[in-house]
Amino acid sequence: MREALTRQAAVVLLGPRQVGKTTLAQEIGKEADAVYLDLEWPEDRQKLQNPSLFFERYEGKLVILDEIHRVPEIFQPLRTIIDRGRRKDRGTGRFLLLGSASLELLNQSGESLAGRVEYLELNPLGCSEIGRAENELDKLWLRGGFPDSFLAKNDKNSLTYRINFIRTYLEREIPQFGPRIASQTLERFWTMLAHSQGSILNASQLSRSLMLSAKTVSSYVDLFSDLLLVRKIPPYFANVRKRMVKSPKVYIRDSGLLHALLGVRSFDNLLGHPIIGNSWEGFVLENLINSSPVGTKHSFYRTLAGAEIDLVLEIPGKKAPWVFEVKHGSSGKLGKGFHHAMEDIAPEKAFVVHKGTDAFPIDERTEAIPLGDACELLEELSG
Repeated sequence: MREALTRQAAVVLLGPRQVGKTTLAQEIGKEADAVYLDLEWPEDRQKLQNPSLFFERYEGKLVILDEIHRVPEIFQPLRTIIDRGRRKDRGTGRFLLLGSASLELLNQSGESLAGRVEYLELNPLGCSEIGRAENELDKLWLRGGFPDSFLAKNDKNSLTYRINFIRTYLEREIPQFGPRIASQTLERFWTMLAHSQGSILNASQLSRSLMLSAKTVSSYVDLFSDLLLVRKIPPYFANVRKRMVKSPKVYIRDSGLLHALLGVRSFDNLLGHPIIGNSWEGFVLENLINSSPVGTKHSFYRTLAGAEIDLVLEIPGKKAPWVFEVKHGSSGKLGKGFHHAMEDIAPEKAFVVHKGTDAFPIDERTEAIPLGDACELLEELSG
C-alpha cells in the first residue's frame, strides 16, 4: 500500500476489515506525518464543512479519510482538489480513503474519480496470514477473517462479535446506502442467502419466500455485493456450442458471518451441519480469489448437461485459465462433470483443493493440493 501511495492521486482501501484497516491507516499516518480524520465522529465531519479550505490548508500532507462512506458528497470537491494539485505537480499520494463499500456505490451521488484513484481491497484475514497449522486454519474457517472475531478469547466471544456486527450492519450501515429497508426483512434475506451458500442465484425463488418482487431481491443482492458482504461469481463462457448456466453463483464472503447467520457455534457444530461442504467451498474460493494477481478474472463453469468446475481463473499473462475444484474430503475423487469441463476449457493448470495436508497427482493433468499451497502458488504469480 505504501508503494501505491506514490502512483496515484488517491488510494481507496475497501474492507471492511475493521481494526486492521484503521490500524494500518493510523500507522501510515504516523510515518508520513499525515492528517487523519475518522468520519464516524461528528467533530471530524465538521472539519470538512468547507472541504476546499481544509484540503488547501494541508496541501503538503497526506490526508487520510476513514469511513468515507459517511460523507459520499465529498467526492465532488475532492475531484476538483485533485485536478488543481496536478497543475501544481502534486498529483500523487495526497489522499488515502477508507470505506466499507465499493466506490461505485459511494459515487452514485458524487463525481467519478476515474483516472485519479488506485483501488486496494483490504480483505479479511486469509489462510496465508495465519500460518499452516491445521487448528489455525479450522479456526479461521469457523470464525472468519475479521480480526476481532478470529483473535477472540474463545468461540463464544467470537460469535458474539459477529452477531453484533450483523446487527449493526442491518440497523446502521445498510440504511446509509439506499432506501430505508426493514432490518428484519434484510436479516431474513441475508439468512436465506446463507442457507443457499454457493447456489445459482434464483431471484424469483427468493422473492416468493420474502414476498417481494424479483427486481427488489436483485437490488438487495447488488447492495450486499457493493457492501463487500456477498460475492457474485459469474459464469465462464468457453467457446463451445453447449447450453450454459447464465446466472451467477452467490456466496457470503466471510465464513464467520455465514456461520453466525446459520447459528453454527463451534467447529463440532460445523462438522455436523448440512452446510459444511458449501461452507468449505466458499471459504476456499474467497481465499483463492483474494490470493490471485491483480487483474485476474474469476468465474465458474457449468453446462446444463452437468459439466462443472468450481472456479476458473483467467490470470494476466497466461494463455489459458487455471481451474480449481473444491473438495472437503482428502480423496480428490472427481466426477464425469469435471472431466467434461476440462475438455471444454482446456486449462493450463488444474487443481483439486482439499481439506488434507498432502499434495499428490490425480492424473496427468490434475493435482490435488491443500488450500495453503494453492494460495501460495497464486501469490507467487504476483511477484
